[in-house]
Amino acid sequence: MQSASILFQERDFAVLRGLFECRVMTSDHAETLYFEGKSEATKKRLQKLKAAGLIAERPRRAFEPSILFLTRKGLMLLREHGVLAEYPPFHLPALDKRARVSDLTIRHELEVMDVKAALHAAIRNVPAFSIAEFSTWPLLNEFTAYRPGYTGAEVPVKPDGFIRIHETEADGGKFEHAFFLEVDRSHEVQDKLLGKAVGYFEYYKSGGFAVRHGATRDDYKNYPFRVLMVFKTDERRNNTAKHLLQNTPPILTQVWLTTLAEVMADPLGAIWIRPSEYRDVTKNTPFDAERPTQGILYRRNAKREAFIESKIQKRRLLES
Repeated sequence: MQSASILFQERDFAVLRGLFECRVMTSDHAETLYFEGKSEATKKRLQKLKAAGLIAERPRRAFEPSILFLTRKGLMLLREHGVLAEYPPFHLPALDKRARVSDLTIRHELEVMDVKAALHAAIRNVPAFSIAEFSTWPLLNEFTAYRPGYTGAEVPVKPDGFIRIHETEADGGKFEHAFFLEVDRSHEVQDKLLGKAVGYFEYYKSGGFAVRHGATRDDYKNYPFRVLMVFKTDERRNNTAKHLLQNTPPILTQVWLTTLAEVMADPLGAIWIRPSEYRDVTKNTPFDAERPTQGILYRRNAKREAFIESKIQKRRLLES
């Protein structure tokens, strides 16, 4: 098909669909996700899509990266070709409203895309693994679960992303790893992060995730998933690990935590910690996670972060 002097390729539809789902991305994200790291090919193709009026750039300062978004014309093209059939129906004004968000929200969504691009780039180099899905569309991933402090009512949980990674085993068998992604906004209070973690725990234990996959609630053990929480600092990571341990019951292994810098460097490397490891490392030390802290004013403690970093054994995301 040819339109506005552009001969459309399957990759074009993948780029436009990606922008529809994630709302924004940089050219670097597009280069990693759709052009196999080829910068010149990325630049030329994005210029064609811009010239055709299918994508555009958000206003920016001279030193800021180009932030791309899908135009109405790009959306209509996707609709015409049935690319959006699996997404919930919506009206065009909803797309316009979705594009009008704060700079703070944009920065958060770009960080989610940083994680997505880093994981895609890393998986590409491991033949036994492939990314079957990395969805950031909220309505596709949202679920309801019981959370503390809500008078027993179910409340919505809106993940930043849902990831399925396929592993091909030596005998040719297939195995699927499932993850939900939470990228910390830094300004969120710890109680909110804990509430999200409890929501995920209840979603698993109640069989909600199993039902999502066509099974019964009693089959929940056959449908495990992990929650990946990514933080800007090791201090935030450690504070969250401590709060997860102090929950009743404690959340020990379902949530894996790391920092954004570590994800960007090597998402498949030994960068992830679980609350259970944090508990073991701090036990009977001045940083013991099981010590009650209620009523004690929080103070930063650089010694704790250095101690944890030097002692804790971190895990690989796809380890056996």
